[in-house]
Amino acid sequence: MTVHHLLSICASISILVCGGLPLQSTRAFAATIAGDPVNLTAVWANDGGDKVTRDELRVSKKVTSVANRLWDGSQITMFGAKNEVVNFNLILEAAKVDAANVSFTFNQLTGPSGALIGSIAATGNGVFDWTERNIENFFVRYLQIKGIGGLSYETSYDERHVPKRFQRPWSGAGIASGTWTDRPDHDKYYPEIAVPLEAVPTFTIVAGQNQSIWSDIYIPKTAVAGIYTGTVTVAEAGHVSYQIPVSLLVRGFTLPDAPTSKTMMYLGYQDINKRYTGQNSPRAGTPQGELSQLVRNRHFQMAHRHKLSIIDSNEGLGEWDTDAPRPDWLPKLDGSLFTAANGYAGPGVATGNGIYSIGTYSSWSWNTGSQRVINTHSDNWVKWFTANAPGTEYFLYLIDESANYPQTQGWAASIRANPGVGRDLMSFATIALPTALAQTNGVDIIASTMDVGDTATWQNAFDKVRASGKKFYMYNGKRPAEGSFATEDDGVALRELAWGQYKKGIDRWFTWESAYYNDTQGGRGQTDVMNNAESFGGPTHLNAEVGQTGYNSTNGEGVLFYPGTDTVYPASSYGLQGPIASLRMKHWRRGVQDVDYIAQAMAVNPMLTTQIVSGMVPKALWENGIDDQSDPTWKRCDISWSTNPDDWETARSRLADIIEGARGN
Repeated sequence: MTVHHLLSICASISILVCGGLPLQSTRAFAATIAGDPVNLTAVWANDGGDKVTRDELRVSKKVTSVANRLWDGSQITMFGAKNEVVNFNLILEAAKVDAANVSFTFNQLTGPSGALIGSIAATGNGVFDWTERNIENFFVRYLQIKGIGGLSYETSYDERHVPKRFQRPWSGAGIASGTWTDRPDHDKYYPEIAVPLEAVPTFTIVAGQNQSIWSDIYIPKTAVAGIYTGTVTVAEAGHVSYQIPVSLLVRGFTLPDAPTSKTMMYLGYQDINKRYTGQNSPRAGTPQGELSQLVRNRHFQMAHRHKLSIIDSNEGLGEWDTDAPRPDWLPKLDGSLFTAANGYAGPGVATGNGIYSIGTYSSWSWNTGSQRVINTHSDNWVKWFTANAPGTEYFLYLIDESANYPQTQGWAASIRANPGVGRDLMSFATIALPTALAQTNGVDIIASTMDVGDTATWQNAFDKVRASGKKFYMYNGKRPAEGSFATEDDGVALRELAWGQYKKGIDRWFTWESAYYNDTQGGRGQTDVMNNAESFGGPTHLNAEVGQTGYNSTNGEGVLFYPGTDTVYPASSYGLQGPIASLRMKHWRRGVQDVDYIAQAMAVNPMLTTQIVSGMVPKALWENGIDDQSDPTWKRCDISWSTNPDDWETARSRLADIIEGARGN
């Protein structure tokens, strides 16, 4: 590429989108005139809430302006609180020819009086030691969306329930026409898997494609407030092609270690064990058993870094009949797993997991016992938590999605009939809230999922549950009630989910699985999750309207962690003894951290904060209502929230201003 060619490119692109071109770096300019390749045609950034598919060349092809709150065409500008993780996503475009041996460097920000936020180099499993690594960089892998399914949104009666980039042409009340190929993003590759950049230090971008690099920046509690600056460097074959300035404003307040927005996601161990050790249930004390323990701990630590909490069961760990958590749970509950001694730093240092489920998915062995047996076991559990983890929320997982309401009610009543301390053991079941109120009102924690529901019925049930002192959780996610966990849903989907959770006062949000690598429910067996977006559903076929699909086919369902080692699909393995995060985990963390802002702003200016929340989530959960009282399963409507990440960042900025005492409007 000649200097004349570079000048012509720069002249042809507006100043808004020309930032970071090689001419901004004297080193890159020297490399160019020496005849070295500069095959990357553009570099730009966003906050990751705008999912850029692998084929998009927005700058190189002048498709649209890419200016956003984070990117002004030449610089990345962010803000954040102390004890918060902020991020940016850099998109590298190679429009004409392959860009080979590309590398990315960003490891330090310098602030007031020389204060530093940065990271030391890491190799191999060193990526799971966060003690001196406040900046993490990730090579983003993409998954092809070959079809969309009904677990995340209905596709049959209102096209507006589907993410906009997958909507067919529609008119009126969402009445659609056309086929799978009329959906704008049909068969495109979506950014999803955040592989530590240390595992992919150099890479090639194929001509006509882009590559995203994601950066997480943890702002320590000890950081001095003020502006921190640094530089992103992108090189090709060792020669600098782009240098991008980065500016981070550290605000003068701190987010809490224990998140305001409570979560829990199930982590099944057989799938993890199989991928990392080759065995479903390795024996304790064997090398495979030790590896399983290490990998499980790193899943907990990675979730903690994302301000998310985990529950599990004994599945894949052998028999366990003691009325107490396994010994390896104690450091997760008392917070010692999340300390520097165990390689942890970041949000929630020395803060426990906060939640524990007894007998998850009705795996408790004493559910057929007499009242005396139930009394003994429930007494033992309450005594253990009172003595060892008094600050932990814990419950007995009675049963999952059962229509045998008398049985569920009977179990809950047996716990409450205990004359001893075991009567304080909370019971939990997944049941639709109105049904639970009518059929199983003895259950202490009701967890429901929904896409639509009658507003008055659900609100009345919620108010009665609240008045009785019980807890209410929601689980999974389905539009139009809330953003979904689908890989192809908007980047703000899980951010919205957390805001909606706050608005409606949901105690905790539950997702049913996070490492679902063996699709036992769909009957498809082991899935190459690194190369297959469809993680859940029956055998597939090509449907003219929704693409490749099967019964309950869904992309990303049950998968928030990806395997760092894969003995089932060795070609997909990175040889890391710990998990790889999905971008959806990072989107969910963004929403969870937003709610921490909301809670602090509410304490300063509740009226304005409430206005901001209502403006961002005008209708959440059952607020959409229904269209047919005789069939309360459908509602023709669009989602109520903005899908523009800038709107969400504007709201976060307003909340920060409120917290710091500014006008905030």
